[in-house]
Amino acid sequence: MSTSIRTSTLVLASAGALFSGFLAYAVYFDHKRRSDPEFRKALKRESRREARALKEEAEAQGIQQKQAIKAAVQAAREEGFPTDVEDKEAYFMNEVGRGEALCQDGSVQIEAALCFYRALKVYPQPRELIHIYDKTVPKPIIDILAEMIATDPTIDVGPFGLGSGSDSGSATVDN
Repeated sequence: MSTSIRTSTLVLASAGALFSGFLAYAVYFDHKRRSDPEFRKALKRESRREARALKEEAEAQGIQQKQAIKAAVQAAREEGFPTDVEDKEAYFMNEVGRGEALCQDGSVQIEAALCFYRALKVYPQPRELIHIYDKTVPKPIIDILAEMIATDPTIDVGPFGLGSGSDSGSATVDN
C-alpha cells in the first residue's frame, strides 16, 4: 500500500513542479515583455509583419474572388438564357430555389450569387427583383451579386443599382 501512496505522491509532485515551471516561465516572459525595450520592439516588428502578411493575403483573395466572379459571369453568359416565357419562368424559379438553398449552406457564396444573377437575367423587371434581393438575400451574397451586375453591361438596373438598403454601393450600371 505504501508503494501506491508514493506513486501518487510522486505524480502529484511532478504535476505541481510542471505547473510551477510553466507559471514561472509566464511570469518571466511577462516581465521581459514589459521591461525590455528591444524585446518590445521585436514583438511590434513581428506584429506589423503579420498584419502586413494578412493584408497582402486579403488583397490576393479579393483579386482571386473578382477573377472567379468574372469567370462565373462569362460562363453563365456563354451558356445562354432561355427565351420562351414559360422556359424563363421555370428557369427563374429553379435558379432562385438553388440560390436560396446555397445561401442556407453558406459555403459557396459565389455559386449562390450566380444563381441569383441567372434569375435576374431572365426576370422582366430587374429593378424590382433587386429590391427583393436586397431585403431577403444575405449581404455578402448581395455584394458578390453587385460585382456580377457591374461586370455585365447588358443588365439595366437603372440609376440606383444595388444598395438602397444593404449598403452595397457601387453596382450601378448605366447604358
